[in-house]
Amino acid sequence: MQREPSKTTDSSKIQGTNDSSIVSKCSTAALGYIHDGFLQYFVTKRCRRAPLIHWGYYVRARAVDHCVQEFLQQSQGYPRRQILSFGAGFDSLYFRLKTVGLLSCTVVYEVDFPSVTSRKAALIKGTKDLAMVVGGVGRRESGAMSFAVEDYKLLGVDLSDLSKLEQALKEAGLDPEVPTMLLAEVVLTYMEISRSDALIQWAAHHFPCAQFVVYEQMHPEDPFGRIMQQHFSRLNSVLHALAQYPDCEAQRRRFLQRGWAKCSVIDMNEFYAGFIPEDERRRVQALEPFDEYEEWHLKCSHYFILAASKGEELAWSPLFSKMPAFSADDPPRAAGSISASVCTIAGLRRYGHHSVLIKPHVVLTTGGFGEQDERHCRLRDFHVLIRHEDNWCVRSVRMEKSGNTWGGRLFHTVTCVSGSQALAVGGRMSPTNADLGILWLRFPESMTASDPDCVVVELVSPQPAEDLASSRWRHTTTEVMCQGQKYLFIYGGRSAVQPVLGDWYFLHLEEFSCKRIPVGGPVPEGRHSHSACSWDGGALIAGGLGAAGQPLNSVLFLRPTGSGFQWQGVETHPPFIPRYSHTAHVHDGKLLLVGGVWLHSESVPGVTVIDLRTGFSLDYQIDTVSLKWPLMLHNHSSIFLPDKNELLLIGGGGNCFSFGTHLNLHPVCLGLSNILTSQ
Repeated sequence: MQREPSKTTDSSKIQGTNDSSIVSKCSTAALGYIHDGFLQYFVTKRCRRAPLIHWGYYVRARAVDHCVQEFLQQSQGYPRRQILSFGAGFDSLYFRLKTVGLLSCTVVYEVDFPSVTSRKAALIKGTKDLAMVVGGVGRRESGAMSFAVEDYKLLGVDLSDLSKLEQALKEAGLDPEVPTMLLAEVVLTYMEISRSDALIQWAAHHFPCAQFVVYEQMHPEDPFGRIMQQHFSRLNSVLHALAQYPDCEAQRRRFLQRGWAKCSVIDMNEFYAGFIPEDERRRVQALEPFDEYEEWHLKCSHYFILAASKGEELAWSPLFSKMPAFSADDPPRAAGSISASVCTIAGLRRYGHHSVLIKPHVVLTTGGFGEQDERHCRLRDFHVLIRHEDNWCVRSVRMEKSGNTWGGRLFHTVTCVSGSQALAVGGRMSPTNADLGILWLRFPESMTASDPDCVVVELVSPQPAEDLASSRWRHTTTEVMCQGQKYLFIYGGRSAVQPVLGDWYFLHLEEFSCKRIPVGGPVPEGRHSHSACSWDGGALIAGGLGAAGQPLNSVLFLRPTGSGFQWQGVETHPPFIPRYSHTAHVHDGKLLLVGGVWLHSESVPGVTVIDLRTGFSLDYQIDTVSLKWPLMLHNHSSIFLPDKNELLLIGGGGNCFSFGTHLNLHPVCLGLSNILTSQ
């Protein structure tokens, strides 16, 4: 993987970037995501990566392979053709294609720094299986040529020096008149913009019949994009192209303005949904436990695959020539913005937790994954926040466990059912350990800011209700009423066995047993990571992630009837944009949806206000200019204070691909008075 050297960067750091990438690719292949027996020969020390890394490298490999195979298929009638890979590093493309017989009449040229190509050449010569594929140990090094056989050439050249690049390719036998595919995987963005632009323009002028495929990053301005940029800056690998070419449309114009006849670009969410068959997606999902959906979709929305072409022979766009219909929602037009202010409260850097208002102005936060004693781990502690005047104060919590252990749950629910107790349902320790059951949390009847610092919360195991009801996570629990009786409506989620659940249970809160209650209407699609709110004795369900791995756009009302409940849809105008991993509240006939993840990447979700009487919907951006860190609003919790018209946002964040774990630094307060009174 090549980028131009600078005063602060030497080739050893660039090789380190290449080495890290090849280790991730090798781990992806070892787990069965991709079929590549050659990557192992380019890795000195193998290391198993996290599932999220595997998914990211898997979709990257599928996208690039799709473009390569489309090129080879479209050009198969030609007596000669070429693949020119810029910044190829230790990529195994040639070996994979040669082994399956796809390189007939094709020569592969790889260009990278001399230090990288020399190492690769030595590995090929010294590895029997690699040498057998190329058919020998190659010719002696000469000039820029590090390795050469009839159909494979390794060239050590700096891409920013176009005259040397052109001369080296000419000496290696590259013929610009032959149909050529140019490939750059996370390469151009490391170059100064003027030089990468020059390379794109040079290629358009140099090859009359060619295709240029690019895979790299975009969207630097949102929270995930800022974290992504910070990561590469720490590696001294600045992503230069992002400022001038921040999105798909800017990249498309970039190529069209520099001599390419056609250009199409899609992000990796679109590619995954449109080009990977459902049975293949199911195969990948079954390879290892996975529960990082938010970070997966965010990562995919920040990488694109581009294909530009010129010449009548290849004037087609491989990505869109067979592109299935993909629902690309238009970004919402913001009705205004809401200012965010920081609540400087320590100890609440976490995600996958749950917060609940247990009394007016008293918040209980439980579990999650976050920071403790300067390390990241599942959190076993509880926090109580008490609002006094305009400030929040923290009370430590002593848990009296009565023989029960909390265990550090993630993605559980906690529902306050009286002035002195709440019910915790489900959650997981890991994606394979979710049999955590139900716990009563009992606390004092009264709590004020003037009370002693420590709050006692007793954990009590009730008689088992229904194992299936509690062996789940990413579900919702909502208090509903049926014939004057209180029930806890447990809905959706996922389990260690089922990636999406569509069932529900009515837990009678006094008898503590699940009851069968008639429910009419169309059965909703199964989902997890949705929101649920109590309203008019029933439950409002919004969004979620469906069985196909796509966010859902439905708002549903479980409406009470004389004998039970009825499912009915809630129409919104404009239509509700599919999202999940958000939080929700109902106030004065309005449904408030806070944060979450959606798949169109032009903006991030803020606060959506839906009038439940009219269905009229407005979206508001969150103004984070006063915050000194990126505010990631997924896997967070939120508390609505109706007497203040305020939202308190607690925690949020996640594992941002290979860029590190981000945890929101402090809780954030949003004042909603203006938007709630203006509708």
